[in-house]
Amino acid sequence: MIYQRDTMAYDKPLPVIDNESRPFWDGCREGKLMLQHCAECGAWVFYPRVLCTACHSERLEWEEASGEGVIHSFTICHRPAGPAFAGETPYVVALIDLKEGPRMMSNIVGADPESVRIGQSVRVTFEKATEEVTLPKFKVIS
Repeated sequence: MIYQRDTMAYDKPLPVIDNESRPFWDGCREGKLMLQHCAECGAWVFYPRVLCTACHSERLEWEEASGEGVIHSFTICHRPAGPAFAGETPYVVALIDLKEGPRMMSNIVGADPESVRIGQSVRVTFEKATEEVTLPKFKVIS
Protein backbone atom coordinates (compact mmCIF):
# COMPACT_ATOMS: atom_id res chain seq x y z
CA MET A 1 0.00 0.00 0.00
CA ILE A 2 1.32 3.42 -0.92
CA TYR A 3 -0.09 6.47 0.76
CA GLN A 4 0.64 10.05 -0.11
CA ARG A 5 1.24 12.80 2.37
CA ASP A 6 -0.69 16.03 2.08
CA THR A 7 -0.04 18.16 -0.99
CA MET A 8 2.46 20.46 0.75
CA ALA A 9 6.06 20.22 -0.44
CA TYR A 10 8.15 17.56 1.27
CA ASP A 11 10.73 19.45 3.33
CA LYS A 12 12.55 16.61 5.12
CA PRO A 13 15.90 15.23 3.99
CA LEU A 14 15.64 12.79 1.10
CA PRO A 15 17.91 9.88 0.19
CA VAL A 16 20.49 10.18 -2.54
CA ILE A 17 19.57 7.66 -5.21
CA ASP A 18 22.60 6.20 -6.96
CA ASN A 19 23.18 3.23 -9.28
CA GLU A 20 23.56 0.80 -6.36
CA SER A 21 20.37 1.85 -4.59
CA ARG A 22 18.12 2.66 -7.57
CA PRO A 23 16.44 -0.80 -7.69
CA PHE A 24 15.53 -0.44 -4.00
CA TRP A 25 13.97 3.01 -4.51
CA ASP A 26 12.26 1.98 -7.76
CA GLY A 27 10.70 -0.93 -5.87
CA CYS A 28 9.48 1.36 -3.08
CA ARG A 29 7.86 3.61 -5.67
CA GLU A 30 6.01 0.50 -6.96
CA GLY A 31 4.98 -0.58 -3.45
CA LYS A 32 7.55 -3.39 -3.23
CA LEU A 33 10.32 -3.86 -0.68
CA MET A 34 13.24 -4.99 -2.83
CA LEU A 35 16.35 -6.47 -1.22
CA GLN A 36 19.52 -7.92 -2.60
CA HIS A 37 19.90 -11.69 -2.38
CA CYS A 38 23.24 -13.40 -2.88
CA ALA A 39 23.18 -16.02 -5.64
CA GLU A 40 26.39 -17.51 -4.22
CA CYS A 41 25.59 -18.10 -0.52
CA GLY A 42 21.88 -17.22 -0.20
CA ALA A 43 22.33 -14.32 2.23
CA TRP A 44 19.94 -11.35 2.09
CA VAL A 45 21.62 -7.96 2.04
CA PHE A 46 20.45 -4.53 3.14
CA TYR A 47 21.48 -1.69 2.60
CA PRO A 48 22.24 -1.83 -1.16
CA ARG A 49 25.90 -2.49 -2.00
CA VAL A 50 28.11 -4.21 -4.55
CA LEU A 51 29.35 -7.15 -2.44
CA CYS A 52 27.56 -9.72 -0.30
CA THR A 53 28.14 -9.02 3.39
CA ALA A 54 28.43 -12.76 4.13
CA CYS A 55 30.71 -14.12 1.40
CA HIS A 56 31.84 -11.02 -0.54
CA SER A 57 30.42 -12.33 -3.81
CA GLU A 58 29.42 -9.82 -6.47
CA ARG A 59 26.49 -12.06 -7.48
CA LEU A 60 23.76 -10.02 -5.80
CA GLU A 61 20.29 -10.17 -7.33
CA TRP A 62 17.27 -8.02 -6.51
CA GLU A 63 14.23 -9.87 -5.14
CA GLU A 64 11.00 -8.74 -3.56
CA ALA A 65 11.03 -9.29 0.19
CA SER A 66 8.01 -10.22 2.29
CA GLY A 67 7.87 -6.78 3.90
CA GLU A 68 7.34 -8.45 7.28
CA GLY A 69 9.52 -8.11 10.34
CA VAL A 70 9.80 -7.66 14.07
CA ILE A 71 10.75 -4.58 16.06
CA HIS A 72 14.27 -5.14 17.40
CA SER A 73 14.56 -1.78 19.16
CA PHE A 74 13.01 1.67 18.96
CA THR A 75 12.96 5.15 20.36
CA ILE A 76 10.17 7.67 20.66
CA CYS A 77 11.34 11.07 19.46
CA HIS A 78 9.73 13.85 21.49
CA ARG A 79 12.16 16.48 20.23
CA PRO A 80 12.19 16.89 16.46
CA ALA A 81 15.32 16.06 14.47
CA GLY A 82 14.99 19.50 12.89
CA PRO A 83 12.33 22.07 12.01
CA ALA A 84 10.85 19.87 9.26
CA PHE A 85 9.96 17.20 11.84
CA ALA A 86 8.43 19.56 14.43
CA GLY A 87 4.82 18.88 13.47
CA GLU A 88 5.21 15.11 13.76
CA THR A 89 6.39 14.65 17.34
CA PRO A 90 6.20 12.26 18.97
CA TYR A 91 7.29 9.78 16.31
CA VAL A 92 8.90 6.35 16.46
CA VAL A 93 12.22 5.42 14.88
CA ALA A 94 12.78 1.67 14.97
CA LEU A 95 15.22 -1.04 14.01
CA ILE A 96 13.27 -3.74 12.18
CA ASP A 97 14.55 -7.30 11.86
CA LEU A 98 13.16 -8.29 8.47
CA LYS A 99 11.85 -11.83 8.00
CA GLU A 100 14.60 -12.42 5.46
CA GLY A 101 17.32 -11.53 7.97
CA PRO A 102 18.62 -8.00 7.39
CA ARG A 103 17.91 -5.23 9.84
CA MET A 104 16.71 -1.84 8.64
CA MET A 105 15.86 1.45 10.29
CA SER A 106 12.53 3.10 9.62
CA ASN A 107 9.52 4.70 11.26
CA ILE A 108 6.58 2.96 12.87
CA VAL A 109 3.41 4.66 11.65
CA GLY A 110 -0.28 4.30 12.39
CA ALA A 111 0.16 3.43 16.07
CA ASP A 112 0.21 5.37 19.31
CA PRO A 113 3.97 5.73 19.98
CA GLU A 114 3.44 4.68 23.62
CA SER A 115 1.93 1.36 22.47
CA VAL A 116 5.00 0.29 20.43
CA ARG A 117 6.94 -2.62 21.93
CA ILE A 118 10.06 -4.61 21.12
CA GLY A 119 9.09 -7.92 19.52
CA GLN A 120 5.93 -6.64 17.82
CA SER A 121 5.32 -7.87 14.30
CA VAL A 122 5.27 -5.21 11.61
CA ARG A 123 4.56 -4.96 7.88
CA VAL A 124 5.93 -2.46 5.40
CA THR A 125 3.83 0.34 4.03
CA PHE A 126 4.99 3.10 1.73
CA GLU A 127 4.83 6.89 1.92
CA LYS A 128 5.16 8.85 -1.30
CA ALA A 129 7.40 11.81 -0.47
CA THR A 130 8.06 13.12 -4.00
CA GLU A 131 7.54 11.86 -7.54
CA GLU A 132 10.91 10.07 -7.35
CA VAL A 133 11.09 9.04 -3.67
CA THR A 134 8.71 6.73 -1.84
CA LEU A 135 9.79 5.83 1.70
CA PRO A 136 9.31 2.45 3.37
CA LYS A 137 7.65 2.74 6.78
CA PHE A 138 6.20 0.01 9.00
CA LYS A 139 2.85 -0.63 10.71
CA VAL A 140 2.30 -2.88 13.71
CA ILE A 141 0.27 -5.97 12.78
CA SER A 142 -0.01 -7.71 16.15
